[in-house]
Amino acid sequence: MAYVVTEACIKCKYTDCVEVCPVDCFYEGPNFLVIHPDECIDCTLCVAECPAEAIFAEEDVPADQQAFIALNADLAKIWPVIVTRKDPLPDHEDWISVKDKLQYLEKDA
Repeated sequence: MAYVVTEACIKCKYTDCVEVCPVDCFYEGPNFLVIHPDECIDCTLCVAECPAEAIFAEEDVPADQQAFIALNADLAKIWPVIVTRKDPLPDHEDWISVKDKLQYLEKDA
C-alpha cells in the first residue's frame, strides 16, 4: 500500500509533507504534488502535515478520487523529485476549499 495525493492539492501545492518524508518519494509538477507508489514506505508522516487534507492511504482514497492513484504513479515517472519545503502557490488560499479541480491539473513539468 502507498499513499496518494488527491485533488485537494491541485492549485495549492503545500509542501509541508515533503519535509517530513524520510524517503523522498514526492514529485513536483507545476501546481500539484504526487507520491511515487514504489518509493513510499507507508510511514503516514505526510498525512498529518497536509493542510489541504489531500493525502490518503491507497485503500482509503475516496471513490470520486480513485483516478489519482494512477495519476500519482504516472506523473511520478516524469516529474522531478522534491525534497525541500517551498511556499505554496500564491493563490493557494483561494483554491483550498474548491472541489472538482482535476480540470486545472497542469501535467507539464
